[in-house]
Amino acid sequence: MPGLYFEEFKEGQVFRHAIRRTVTETDNVLFSTMTMNPASLHLDHHYAATETEFGKPLVNSLFTLGLMIGISVHDTTHGTTIANLGMTDVVFPKPVFQGDTLRIETTVMAKRRSKSRPTAGIVTFLHKAYNQRDEEVASCTRQAYMHAHGTEEA
Repeated sequence: MPGLYFEEFKEGQVFRHAIRRTVTETDNVLFSTMTMNPASLHLDHHYAATETEFGKPLVNSLFTLGLMIGISVHDTTHGTTIANLGMTDVVFPKPVFQGDTLRIETTVMAKRRSKSRPTAGIVTFLHKAYNQRDEEVASCTRQAYMHAHGTEEA
């Protein structure tokens, strides 16, 4: 099913996305090396075990951010988004480790018709990621520039 058009979003609407994802060591190593992040915190098991409070490598937080937003796409913006306008208030209140399974919830916080393009609108989403213990591990606010069916507010 494609994403929703601007008019189909309602402020306060909550999506509890059915897709869940278990994060693997390969996800973390591949993402960290592809993005040129050599931090031992992500890649070195010995360092993480002996030099950090966590005792094991942390999953790269930008992978967590990308996964959180990516999981939301199917239910919200797949095929109906024009562009992401920005992400703010990005926080990671708990660490993510390999083997953690993440689930995502998205809330529509606000929406408004575009002033420059009457066949589009801006939707503000709040994305939250939770691990298998229902601990919040990430959240962010995202503004998406969305296609609209028409030029009138629904």
